[in-house]
Amino acid sequence: MPQKIENIDPNFRPQANTAEDGFCFRPLWEWENVVVDGLFPGTFCRIDPAALPRIPSEGVRTLAWHTAGGTVRFRVPGGRFFVRMELRYGSDMSHMPRSGSGGLDVYCGSGFGRTFCAALRPASNGPELVAGEIRLPAGEEEALLHLPLYDGVKNLELGFPEGVTPQPPTPYRVEEPVVFYGSSITQGGCASRPGNAYPAMISRMLDCSFRNLGFSGNAKGEPETADYIAGLRMSAFVYDYDHNAPDVPWLARTHLPFLQRILAAQPELPVVLVSKPDFHNGSPAVNNACRDVILRSFLWARENGYRAEFADGAALFSGPLSGDCTVDGCHPNDLGFSRMAAGIAPALARVMGLRRA
Repeated sequence: MPQKIENIDPNFRPQANTAEDGFCFRPLWEWENVVVDGLFPGTFCRIDPAALPRIPSEGVRTLAWHTAGGTVRFRVPGGRFFVRMELRYGSDMSHMPRSGSGGLDVYCGSGFGRTFCAALRPASNGPELVAGEIRLPAGEEEALLHLPLYDGVKNLELGFPEGVTPQPPTPYRVEEPVVFYGSSITQGGCASRPGNAYPAMISRMLDCSFRNLGFSGNAKGEPETADYIAGLRMSAFVYDYDHNAPDVPWLARTHLPFLQRILAAQPELPVVLVSKPDFHNGSPAVNNACRDVILRSFLWARENGYRAEFADGAALFSGPLSGDCTVDGCHPNDLGFSRMAAGIAPALARVMGLRRA
């Protein structure tokens, strides 16, 4: 009988949780000084649960409980802490690793100096639990955790060593979040870990808070969703709605009105309009027609005095290995997300009047 890979290469064995002795555990919401962003306060939902009944899309109402874009930040003297996270669904995807769909990753540092240092992931079988001790590099005491992209969280507990109390994290340069709206690509499919979704990358590149409102297969420009977004406090809006429109007429009928509802409520809001990055996948005629719809929305915004930039999806995967940016011709891999972040971040920085690191 063929051996399992974990018996051949120990680097592929399931993560062993280190001993939990000596840590004081509390639910995430009970730790003073721990900052949670990207979720409605006190919940693991990306939309206010009280507003969900007003959203007509059942898909959006379900996907709102996926924690894409949820982050946890704090400083911990000594750089040691423990995470226990119970997943809501525990589902698998054939083209996305569980480290991205159901895992979390940890960055250390602050400002423009945040660097990846650890990741926790669910086992390939067994209880839907993600748990383990994190030890930050020597001298580091600030942590940023990205929550799962394609799963929900039932419960999350943080443990700190006995006698250690978490301290407030360094504020972002931009504390009001940048809100991203779009499809599965915006949600993070199919990044290898949560911090590699392009909204998370841009957040670290610009040192800004962010909120991920990507809804896999269900971003269709509904006015009710636009009205919800229009009521959010935000520093900028990245409008990545293209892929989930059933056809060109649908996109043409909904794209500009969705944007207009948001700008009517927040006329000074900086916006970046993005067209699909996998531009060379599918029908060239359809892709060009969709791009033209988005470009017309951008030109309308500019002509009417709004602060707007256009990120041309046709150029986002350009450069060496441009054909290697997806896992399936559509959903970006980590290379694709890196190219997206590199292409969208400058447009966002310009429209917000920010310098980059």
